[in-house]
Amino acid sequence: MHPTFRKIANHWQLLCLTIVIALLWNTDFVLPLRILTVFLHEFSHAAATLLTGGEVVSLTISANEGGVVTSRGGSRFVIASAGYLGSLLIGASVFVLALRTHWDRAILALFGVVTLLVAALFIRDLFALIFTVSTGILMLLASRSFSLDINDMILRTIGISSMIYVPLDIFDDTIRRSYLRSDARILAEEFGGTTVIWGSLWLLISLAVIWATLRYGLGSKSNVALRLKQAL
Repeated sequence: MHPTFRKIANHWQLLCLTIVIALLWNTDFVLPLRILTVFLHEFSHAAATLLTGGEVVSLTISANEGGVVTSRGGSRFVIASAGYLGSLLIGASVFVLALRTHWDRAILALFGVVTLLVAALFIRDLFALIFTVSTGILMLLASRSFSLDINDMILRTIGISSMIYVPLDIFDDTIRRSYLRSDARILAEEFGGTTVIWGSLWLLISLAVIWATLRYGLGSKSNVALRLKQAL
């Protein structure tokens, strides 16, 4: 078999999953995934705030895929930069861990617990509360009820969605529509440069991270059996 066809055969599930998510990206079928990536974006802002000594007052996400973190203190540069790049690193890390380890159930359970903690500590408005609590509970139920393979595929889906969302959103919010009040616009106003320069830098970094994730994370074969229940 030709090496190219062998690679496709060894990774056909990931290839099909990526194509399906990409084709359906602007439809309601993947709206929950898009909102989840927005949550990861805002969570990254909040985490950067706490890690640089600031205080998170509130975090919210909306049904129209918006989100805001209200905070005090911390490093403005790190906080503004963390949204896109932090959410990408989370997605890429989840993707690689799903591919290269057998910790899928524990990772999804931890994901669920963290989501519920964020909801309890920082979220107050109704839609964001319903979404994050429902997502956290579903993650915990999936980690307990489904097989390692199904948990693995859930994590892969989250990781692929993040790797699709971040560069597209960076381009749309900071380059194509550079007039928007984006994270890049905040950096340009407070630290110099332009929205397009910061957006272009983030776009290059995001593409490099995605390339490295695929280059070093895939391994020789990634297909799984997709059993619904764990074998006894």
